[in-house]
Amino acid sequence: MKLRDELPVDHGLSTVYRYGAGLCGVVLLIFGALGFADELSPFSTDGHRLAGMSTNGVLSLISVVVGLALIAGGFIGGNIASTLNMVVGTLFLLSGFVHLFILDRPANILDFGMTNVIFSFVMGLIILTFGMYGRVSSKLSHDNPYWRRRHPRQAARESLAARRRARGTAAPALPGETAPREPGKSSRPTARG
Repeated sequence: MKLRDELPVDHGLSTVYRYGAGLCGVVLLIFGALGFADELSPFSTDGHRLAGMSTNGVLSLISVVVGLALIAGGFIGGNIASTLNMVVGTLFLLSGFVHLFILDRPANILDFGMTNVIFSFVMGLIILTFGMYGRVSSKLSHDNPYWRRRHPRQAARESLAARRRARGTAAPALPGETAPREPGKSSRPTARG
Protein backbone atom coordinates (compact mmCIF):
# COMPACT_ATOMS: atom_id res chain seq x y z
CA MET A 1 0.00 0.00 0.00
CA LYS A 2 1.32 3.43 -0.93
CA LEU A 3 0.22 6.73 0.58
CA ARG A 4 -0.91 8.09 -2.78
CA ASP A 5 -3.26 5.10 -3.17
CA GLU A 6 -5.07 5.92 0.06
CA LEU A 7 -5.12 9.70 -0.24
CA PRO A 8 -4.66 11.25 -3.68
CA VAL A 9 -2.34 14.26 -3.81
CA ASP A 10 -5.06 16.55 -5.12
CA HIS A 11 -7.68 15.48 -2.58
CA GLY A 12 -9.16 18.35 -0.56
CA LEU A 13 -8.32 16.70 2.77
CA SER A 14 -4.62 17.05 2.06
CA THR A 15 -5.00 20.84 2.05
CA VAL A 16 -6.61 20.78 5.50
CA TYR A 17 -3.78 18.64 6.89
CA ARG A 18 -1.12 20.86 5.31
CA TYR A 19 -2.53 24.17 6.55
CA GLY A 20 -3.34 22.78 9.98
CA ALA A 21 0.16 21.43 10.51
CA GLY A 22 1.80 24.56 9.08
CA LEU A 23 -0.28 27.00 11.11
CA CYS A 24 0.23 25.22 14.43
CA GLY A 25 3.92 24.71 13.63
CA VAL A 26 4.43 28.43 13.01
CA VAL A 27 2.78 29.31 16.34
CA LEU A 28 5.06 26.92 18.22
CA LEU A 29 8.12 28.07 16.28
CA ILE A 30 7.44 31.71 17.15
CA PHE A 31 6.95 30.87 20.84
CA GLY A 32 10.21 28.90 20.94
CA ALA A 33 12.15 31.56 19.01
CA LEU A 34 10.98 34.26 21.42
CA GLY A 35 12.23 32.12 24.29
CA PHE A 36 15.65 31.84 22.67
CA ALA A 37 15.68 35.59 22.01
CA ASP A 38 15.24 36.18 25.77
CA GLU A 39 18.29 33.93 26.44
CA LEU A 40 16.48 31.81 29.00
CA SER A 41 18.45 29.37 31.11
CA PRO A 42 17.66 25.74 30.22
CA PHE A 43 16.02 24.44 33.41
CA SER A 44 15.06 27.68 35.11
CA THR A 45 11.86 27.51 37.12
CA ASP A 46 11.85 31.12 38.32
CA GLY A 47 8.58 31.90 36.53
CA HIS A 48 9.92 33.83 33.52
CA ARG A 49 6.86 34.63 31.41
CA LEU A 50 6.56 34.88 27.65
CA ALA A 51 3.27 35.54 25.83
CA GLY A 52 1.46 34.99 29.14
CA MET A 53 3.03 31.56 29.76
CA SER A 54 5.90 30.38 31.95
CA THR A 55 8.87 29.17 29.96
CA ASN A 56 12.53 28.20 30.05
CA GLY A 57 15.22 27.18 27.55
CA VAL A 58 14.20 23.52 27.32
CA LEU A 59 10.55 24.39 26.69
CA SER A 60 11.68 26.81 23.98
CA LEU A 61 13.80 24.08 22.38
CA ILE A 62 10.93 21.59 22.47
CA SER A 63 8.60 24.21 20.95
CA VAL A 64 11.04 24.90 18.09
CA VAL A 65 11.62 21.19 17.35
CA VAL A 66 7.90 20.33 17.37
CA GLY A 67 7.09 23.47 15.36
CA LEU A 68 9.66 22.54 12.70
CA ALA A 69 8.33 18.96 12.60
CA LEU A 70 4.78 20.23 12.02
CA ILE A 71 5.94 22.65 9.32
CA ALA A 72 7.83 19.80 7.60
CA GLY A 73 4.69 17.66 7.84
CA GLY A 74 2.75 20.52 6.27
CA PHE A 75 5.14 20.61 3.32
CA ILE A 76 4.89 16.83 2.86
CA GLY A 77 1.10 16.77 3.28
CA GLY A 78 -1.18 13.77 2.81
CA ASN A 79 -1.35 11.00 5.37
CA ILE A 80 2.00 11.98 6.84
CA ALA A 81 0.69 15.41 7.85
CA SER A 82 -2.54 13.90 9.16
CA THR A 83 -0.78 11.25 11.22
CA LEU A 84 1.79 13.72 12.51
CA ASN A 85 -1.01 16.08 13.56
CA MET A 86 -2.75 13.28 15.44
CA VAL A 87 0.44 12.16 17.21
CA VAL A 88 1.52 15.69 18.18
CA GLY A 89 -2.02 16.61 19.26
CA THR A 90 -2.19 13.53 21.48
CA LEU A 91 1.22 14.34 23.00
CA PHE A 92 0.06 17.90 23.77
CA LEU A 93 -3.03 16.56 25.54
CA LEU A 94 -0.96 14.07 27.54
CA SER A 95 1.50 16.83 28.42
CA GLY A 96 -1.36 18.96 29.69
CA PHE A 97 -2.62 16.17 31.95
CA VAL A 98 0.86 15.31 33.27
CA HIS A 99 1.74 18.93 33.99
CA LEU A 100 -1.62 19.49 35.65
CA PHE A 101 -0.55 17.01 38.33
CA ILE A 102 3.02 18.27 38.77
CA LEU A 103 2.35 22.02 38.99
CA ASP A 104 4.36 23.62 41.82
CA ARG A 105 6.43 20.46 42.31
CA PRO A 106 10.15 19.83 41.69
CA ALA A 107 9.28 17.48 38.78
CA ASN A 108 8.00 20.50 36.80
CA ILE A 109 11.29 21.01 34.94
CA LEU A 110 9.61 22.76 32.01
CA ASP A 111 8.27 25.46 34.35
CA PHE A 112 4.64 24.91 33.33
CA GLY A 113 2.03 27.17 34.86
CA MET A 114 -1.74 26.87 34.62
CA THR A 115 -1.76 28.98 31.43
CA ASN A 116 0.71 26.52 29.89
CA VAL A 117 -1.57 23.62 30.80
CA ILE A 118 -4.58 25.34 29.23
CA PHE A 119 -2.52 26.20 26.14
CA SER A 120 -1.37 22.58 25.91
CA PHE A 121 -4.98 21.33 26.02
CA VAL A 122 -6.24 23.89 23.50
CA MET A 123 -3.31 23.47 21.08
CA GLY A 124 -3.53 19.68 21.41
CA LEU A 125 -7.23 19.70 20.52
CA ILE A 126 -6.67 22.02 17.57
CA ILE A 127 -3.80 19.95 16.16
CA LEU A 128 -5.69 16.71 16.80
CA THR A 129 -8.79 18.07 15.05
CA PHE A 130 -6.74 19.02 12.00
CA GLY A 131 -5.27 15.52 11.94
CA MET A 132 -8.57 13.68 12.31
CA TYR A 133 -10.60 15.91 9.98
CA GLY A 134 -12.26 13.76 7.32
CA ARG A 135 -10.50 10.68 8.62
CA VAL A 136 -12.28 9.70 11.83
CA SER A 137 -16.06 9.83 11.72
CA SER A 138 -19.03 7.51 11.58
CA LYS A 139 -20.54 9.39 8.61
CA LEU A 140 -17.75 9.72 6.03
CA SER A 141 -18.92 10.35 2.48
CA HIS A 142 -18.42 7.53 0.00
CA ASP A 143 -15.92 9.52 -2.07
CA ASN A 144 -13.67 9.94 1.00
CA PRO A 145 -10.43 7.97 0.51
CA TYR A 146 -10.50 6.70 4.10
CA TRP A 147 -14.04 5.36 3.69
CA ARG A 148 -13.02 3.71 0.40
CA ARG A 149 -10.02 2.12 2.12
CA ARG A 150 -12.18 0.71 4.93
CA HIS A 151 -14.93 -0.56 2.57
CA PRO A 152 -13.08 -1.77 -0.55
CA ARG A 153 -15.82 -4.08 -1.91
CA GLN A 154 -18.61 -1.52 -1.66
CA ALA A 155 -16.30 1.17 -3.06
CA ALA A 156 -15.45 -1.08 -6.01
CA ARG A 157 -19.15 -1.78 -6.68
CA GLU A 158 -20.00 1.94 -6.54
CA SER A 159 -17.06 2.79 -8.80
CA LEU A 160 -18.10 0.13 -11.33
CA ALA A 161 -21.71 1.32 -11.28
CA ALA A 162 -20.58 4.94 -11.81
CA ARG A 163 -18.40 3.93 -14.78
CA ARG A 164 -21.26 1.97 -16.31
CA ARG A 165 -23.65 4.90 -15.85
CA ALA A 166 -21.11 7.18 -17.51
CA ARG A 167 -20.85 4.85 -20.50
CA GLY A 168 -24.60 4.28 -20.61
CA THR A 169 -24.36 0.47 -20.48
CA ALA A 170 -26.77 -1.87 -18.76
CA ALA A 171 -26.80 -2.07 -15.00
CA PRO A 172 -25.57 -5.35 -13.46
CA ALA A 173 -28.10 -8.08 -12.80
CA LEU A 174 -29.74 -8.17 -9.41
CA PRO A 175 -29.72 -11.40 -7.39
CA GLY A 176 -32.20 -13.83 -8.93
CA GLU A 177 -32.09 -12.25 -12.42
CA THR A 178 -30.53 -14.09 -15.34
CA ALA A 179 -29.76 -11.19 -17.65
CA PRO A 180 -28.56 -7.65 -17.03
CA ARG A 181 -31.28 -5.05 -16.77
CA GLU A 182 -31.64 -2.32 -19.34
CA PRO A 183 -31.14 1.17 -17.87
CA GLY A 184 -34.42 2.59 -16.56
CA LYS A 185 -36.32 -0.75 -16.71
CA SER A 186 -37.85 -2.36 -13.63
CA SER A 187 -36.61 -5.77 -12.51
CA ARG A 188 -40.17 -6.94 -11.60
CA PRO A 189 -41.89 -9.41 -13.92
CA THR A 190 -44.87 -7.99 -15.79
CA ALA A 191 -48.33 -9.56 -15.56
CA ARG A 192 -49.72 -10.86 -18.82
CA GLY A 193 -53.40 -10.91 -19.29
